[in-house]
Amino acid sequence: MKGIFKKIIFWKIQFLAKLVLKKYKPRIITVTGSVGKTSAKEAIHAGLSSILYIGKNQKSYNSEIGIPLAILGCDSGWGGFWGSSWRWTKNILEGVVLIILPNIYPKWLVIEAGVDHPGDMDLINKWIESDVVVFTKFAETPVHVEFFDSPEDVLKEKIKLVKSLKDDGVLVLNCDDKNVLAIKEGSGKRAITFGFEEEADVRASNNKIFYENNRPAGIDFKINVNGNSLPIVLKGVLGVQHVYPILSTIAVGKALNLNIVKIVETFKNFQTAPGRMKVLDGIFGSTIIDDSYNSSPIAIEEAIKVLQLTETKGRKIAVLGDMMELGKHMKEEHKKVGALIVGKTDILVTVGKRAKFIAAEAEKSGFKRKNIHIFNNSIETGDFMKDLVKEGDIVLVKGSQSPRLEKIIVKILARPDEARWLLVRQEKEWLKK
Repeated sequence: MKGIFKKIIFWKIQFLAKLVLKKYKPRIITVTGSVGKTSAKEAIHAGLSSILYIGKNQKSYNSEIGIPLAILGCDSGWGGFWGSSWRWTKNILEGVVLIILPNIYPKWLVIEAGVDHPGDMDLINKWIESDVVVFTKFAETPVHVEFFDSPEDVLKEKIKLVKSLKDDGVLVLNCDDKNVLAIKEGSGKRAITFGFEEEADVRASNNKIFYENNRPAGIDFKINVNGNSLPIVLKGVLGVQHVYPILSTIAVGKALNLNIVKIVETFKNFQTAPGRMKVLDGIFGSTIIDDSYNSSPIAIEEAIKVLQLTETKGRKIAVLGDMMELGKHMKEEHKKVGALIVGKTDILVTVGKRAKFIAAEAEKSGFKRKNIHIFNNSIETGDFMKDLVKEGDIVLVKGSQSPRLEKIIVKILARPDEARWLLVRQEKEWLKK
């Protein structure tokens, strides 16, 4: 019953989305990559909203059903069969209203396109025509690789998005990633590049962490474009992964001949999404680096690098959870993290059965066993962390969605009542799980 209901809903939502595109003809910016898609989409939407009337996917809905929902301006309807039945009906009715009645509809859409299985991008390309396609970064071992024969096949699937580009469309490429930059060759499309490399059309420089009251408070850097050097300050976040979304936004602005200075100004008060290298106040004057939204080999490597570079008078604690959807690469990739973490943190805490390989490899590589703590789930880890954390400590919390590491952060958050807007997965459907 549920399977039939799901297929009918998918077909109706997709059909309505196609009609909406045909009626309103919005121009489309499509974003893909293995890392940083959602952050880039959010930054592009925020940066361009001051100039263009632009819509976006909600959250990280980036699938064959998530993209139609973005076009209809609707939320997902999942979460309990009968409850979701009403919400899907509501979504369908809203789509019908958009088609039948005169409405104010965004002139632009920024859409995040993800793939879980071979052929997913082909389905997206069938009915999306992009004015701009943004490629963020490819990972050596990306998430979702378990459904593909190799990491290279994931890359090939995502590159198919170039086919959605209109004849006069523009590619926006991360030139720090050679696999992304290679897309330019043979594409026959105009390309704008971004990154830290000297040859980038939109280049970042002088990226560093700044501190307030002896605690990490954010990052600042410069954007070099069109002969100008523009300063950017981002409070409450750490990591180069927050630089790239802004670079991609400026690159899109350059591709569309928009006012770059006006776009930069919008980032003065830019709020990034929860769970992505966010700096939070912890108990006893500690600092939490919350990267609990999701994880992958390349993302966890970047997070560990930030922990290593961040200055503190206290200890450094890395709480690392399972990385999911790695298929046959699971054991190998967790062991790589275990070897990498040695010398970069004082205490290692692992959460989940897969993360145990991190702990084992860390010990094998020279990490003192007395400073390694292994747990099966987030609840017992959170109870342990309440007694472990001390003043001046910096705690990195990083893992995939399944281990639910936000449950640990709640236990060590200075003001737990703020969790509902500071942390990921605080909706009713998630809190019930």
